[in-house]
Amino acid sequence: MGRPLAALMLALATLPGMAADAWRDALPQAHMIGQGEYRWVGMRIYEAQLWRGQPRISSDPAGVFDAPFALRLIYARDIHAQRLVDTSIEELQRIHGNSLSESTVDQWRQVLSRVLVDVRAGDRLTGVYAPTLGARFFANDRETGQITDPVLARAFFSIWLGPSARDPALRQKLLGLAR
Repeated sequence: MGRPLAALMLALATLPGMAADAWRDALPQAHMIGQGEYRWVGMRIYEAQLWRGQPRISSDPAGVFDAPFALRLIYARDIHAQRLVDTSIEELQRIHGNSLSESTVDQWRQVLSRVLVDVRAGDRLTGVYAPTLGARFFANDRETGQITDPVLARAFFSIWLGPSARDPALRQKLLGLAR
């Protein structure tokens, strides 16, 4: 772990949390910006929520990546960790096309395999993004790991929040731009 990330995590750990959720310690002033459901072939897969310490996103929706935030997914179905990793990699390749080398994809797959876990209906996975540091991941109330590569962290959260998100309506809801 890099020294700046370790220092930030130590500093954040000393701040009081707002709820029992462990991720709140990393983003104590968080307010929900938006939420929506993701459905696939009519089946509800999860509810997504975007939380930020700053209640408003700049007029440019890409500004979401300028400040720390938390993306929380509350699952409606059981999904194995390997499926979450595979789907994430497929989305990253769809978004970035041929610009990702095979070695980068393999490296990102290994990192995601360490932070994503099996989920059951009702489980909450939360990723807390820090623009220059990466991200921390939580399953329900326990930390599952970190991404210390800021490029991967931003790419991962772009699956939901970037302009090429698979579900543009969900993206708009998360950013608080639609109901």
